[in-house]
Amino acid sequence: MPQINQLADAAYSQFFWLLLVLAILYFGIGRMMLPKIQSTVEARDERIAGDLAAAQAAREAAEGTEAAYRARMDSSRAEALKVAQAAKVSSAKATEARMKAANEEIGAKVEAAEARIRTATEATLGEIESVAAEAAREMVERLAGVSVGSDEAARAVRNAMSNG
Repeated sequence: MPQINQLADAAYSQFFWLLLVLAILYFGIGRMMLPKIQSTVEARDERIAGDLAAAQAAREAAEGTEAAYRARMDSSRAEALKVAQAAKVSSAKATEARMKAANEEIGAKVEAAEARIRTATEATLGEIESVAAEAAREMVERLAGVSVGSDEAARAVRNAMSNG
């Protein structure tokens, strides 16, 4: 059969071309494309490493900034507390001074009112004594028919008021 005899010639020829194409592909990919791919991967790795280093440096800087911010905030809080405490003390002193002045003013008003009350009471008691003495004198005259002087009736009323 002649078709089978030709099979060996065609297979050798196809095998040769297959090896040639595979060799070209191997050397083409291995020698031309692989170095480019490796350089791209290495550049990418270097860029990632650089980015990670920059991120770490930025993180450390941010932590330093945050620590400084917290320290400033703490000192500001402490200062605010001092100012608030000083304001409280100042306010308390001012309030105490106002209260003392108000108490003194009220005390003076109370003393003046008490003096007016004492004067009015003494005047009223004097009038009551004179009215009581006059009433007692008139009662003695009407009841006993004895005439009593105004001074004697006033003394009797004062004795009666002081005894009881």
